[in-house]
Amino acid sequence: MNTLTKLALGKMGKLRPKPALGSTGSGIALLAPETRGGMPLMEALSTRHSSREFSPRELPLSLLSTLLWAACGVNRPGGYRTAPSAMNAQEIDIFVALSSGAYRYDAAMQRLDLVAHGDLRRVTGYQDFVDDAAMDLVYVANYKHSHLIPVEKRAPYAYVAAGAVAQNVYLFAAANRLATVIRAWIDRDAIADALGLTHDQEVLLSQTVGYHK
Repeated sequence: MNTLTKLALGKMGKLRPKPALGSTGSGIALLAPETRGGMPLMEALSTRHSSREFSPRELPLSLLSTLLWAACGVNRPGGYRTAPSAMNAQEIDIFVALSSGAYRYDAAMQRLDLVAHGDLRRVTGYQDFVDDAAMDLVYVANYKHSHLIPVEKRAPYAYVAAGAVAQNVYLFAAANRLATVIRAWIDRDAIADALGLTHDQEVLLSQTVGYHK
């Protein structure tokens, strides 16, 4: 679906996921992440960049598992994460849109929990490339976890936390020769409806990840 069609559907409130084809089960058990080795940090920083051309080739489960852990997984005792958040609120939920459905990343259990059947990738942004890339990540602020933060600061703090997660994904992509781009030009209402979000949750950003075209 091209960008102009998505814009028109979005204006009419009709940007919706494709219908589900069969059953996608209840979730995906991820593998233990690979936390050793890899490209040196300075080399990853020097090659980090945004890409807007993607192959439809899916990521193997081992690579997907480590990517999500790198994004915001548990990296030490106490449930602390690879990405920082103010007052350790951990308010950012990562939703993963795959061809098989949409899932929420459970960092504590290292698994993906199904939240919506059907292919939601095209709903995650107006750009045409989001339809066919291996996956689109959606960063959602869950303000139930921000009760210690003053109300007026919750949204800006959440955006900062989401930015930290996105940069982790960028560095992982650079180190593993993947393509990625962060996106703010999105229909937040359509995404929230498709994911079944509550009033305590706010869609912040999306990020496409996949192999280079």
